[in-house]
Amino acid sequence: MADTAFTNATQILEPFKGVKKVTIEEYFTSGHRTCQGCESALVMKLMIKAAGPRTIVLGSTGCMYVANTTYYTTPWVVPWMHTQLGSSGSAALGTAAGLKALMKKGKMKSEPINVIAFCGDGGGADMGLGAISATLTHKEYNSLILMYDNESYANTDIQLSGSTPYGANTTFSPPGSVKRLIHTRWKKNTAGMLAAGHPECRYVATVDASYAVEMMNKVRKALTIGGPTFIHSLDPCPKGWDYDPMLSHELGELAVETGVFPLYEVEDGVVRHYGKTKAIVEGRPRKPVREYLLKQGRFAHFTEEDLDYFQSKVDEMWEKWEIPGVIPFWKERPGK
Repeated sequence: MADTAFTNATQILEPFKGVKKVTIEEYFTSGHRTCQGCESALVMKLMIKAAGPRTIVLGSTGCMYVANTTYYTTPWVVPWMHTQLGSSGSAALGTAAGLKALMKKGKMKSEPINVIAFCGDGGGADMGLGAISATLTHKEYNSLILMYDNESYANTDIQLSGSTPYGANTTFSPPGSVKRLIHTRWKKNTAGMLAAGHPECRYVATVDASYAVEMMNKVRKALTIGGPTFIHSLDPCPKGWDYDPMLSHELGELAVETGVFPLYEVEDGVVRHYGKTKAIVEGRPRKPVREYLLKQGRFAHFTEEDLDYFQSKVDEMWEKWEIPGVIPFWKERPGK
């Protein structure tokens, strides 16, 4: 009886048709201890608002674990569990598999329950990348992994991560008098890498909480489509990026408008740019990257030459990549 009654269905979460249609219920409430202007706290608030109450959240070690579970208090209204720094993928897969097994055996009500695991860029783009990759190959289990990317190991005092931008000042890459730029690697393309490498993963997207309704709708789509899914969120960080907290929203917008962080989704192998990124693809001029970089103290040591190099790399992403802002390949051209 339990076997025939069981289905591995997802919740059907229709997109919000504008901000006035967003539900008023909150499932990430007061009591967290994040920094003033923390964009990651907003991401958590929007993420769970989009998912709704029938959701289990799994948080790996990082800013959003430490700041949200202090002295036996938590702002989470839904069931929440802490998992280790590199195991957001494992936690998502294990929880989804456990729910499926219990429902199939008739030990709990058979109903769609959202499973969301979140991680920072240290826990997602670096330490936890293997576990996330493994989870995205198990198409029979429904889960969402959301990587909130503040471009450093911010929880342990702003160390360099695979997501740290070229030339940025971190505690592991301070500019010096002998060597001004310590970090000279370009940022890891996590979402593009996971989308390209996991063709059976039905949904991968990038989001920016400065565009809140769009972000929530991508979360709702990821939870509805079925199977394991992945979302990469860019999260401005006042402490790590060294700016006035009131600029968090503006910096999120500038990251998109300058082309530094493109917004796109890969659904069943089809790439779609959306929002202001779609307008850039269709010909709208990008804002100069200096407008974005010079509002952040972590780039205060940049010279004009550094700004020009950063701009040239972003230009290359838009002008030479086979899929602008997504896949860093381009076709071989005769004579070049």
